[in-house]
Amino acid sequence: MPSVAEQTLAGLRVLVTRPAHQAEGLIDALQKQGGEPIPFPLLEIEPIDESDRGAYNLIKARILDLDLYAGVIFISPNAARIGEQWIDQYWPQLPVGIDWLAIGAGTAATLESLGIHAYHVKNGFDSEALLADPLLENIAEKRFLILRGEGGRELLAETLRSRGADVDYADLYRRVCPRYSQAEIKSTIYAQRLSVILITSGMALDNLLELAGAESDLLETALIVPSRRIADLARARGFTRIRIADGPDDSSMIRALAAY
Repeated sequence: MPSVAEQTLAGLRVLVTRPAHQAEGLIDALQKQGGEPIPFPLLEIEPIDESDRGAYNLIKARILDLDLYAGVIFISPNAARIGEQWIDQYWPQLPVGIDWLAIGAGTAATLESLGIHAYHVKNGFDSEALLADPLLENIAEKRFLILRGEGGRELLAETLRSRGADVDYADLYRRVCPRYSQAEIKSTIYAQRLSVILITSGMALDNLLELAGAESDLLETALIVPSRRIADLARARGFTRIRIADGPDDSSMIRALAAY
């Protein structure tokens, strides 16, 4: 059991909205510091499979052509995990001469654990940080593959193309809004007041409002987000108490939470 001094989050009821398979570490850390984590995943990750033959075959074609790319960019830990499975299926040995790039330390760490050493911008957690890195300055006529979830942001590809690069996508998975009954939503969100809500993506924020409604009790709850972009989205949707963490990783979110 942690000492009283270590229980910096005692008394806080914290809504944890990460996908279930990504939330265990955060939930454990909150409990160790005396907080009460309330799991409420706002995204489910569904890998593209052979039931969607067109999308599946496009991914396969991109992976088979992997050695034609100067750089391969993994957008998220989910893209890293699913992308590595695709690469391992068709490339028993990684092709050489490719710059393996990751958005954020979490994505890079996932790749490292899977045997792919990828470059990431230190203290950078988004596409903007990678685009500002000198590695992506002189890329005219180079070819890049972006591994991501379906329907992600276009900033990265658009900027790379504006610098003269050729860019392809492999959309590896879909982010789906989970299903909850009204009783589950009421008991989790409204029956007992939440102290803080942790949100790490714009889609999760939209799903929260779609599921729970833009009620004043929700919009007045403290919200912690990982970037100014998501803070601006939250403010535009009516949230009034927003704190920006240093990044989307567990330790950054918990440091921001400790301020409450």
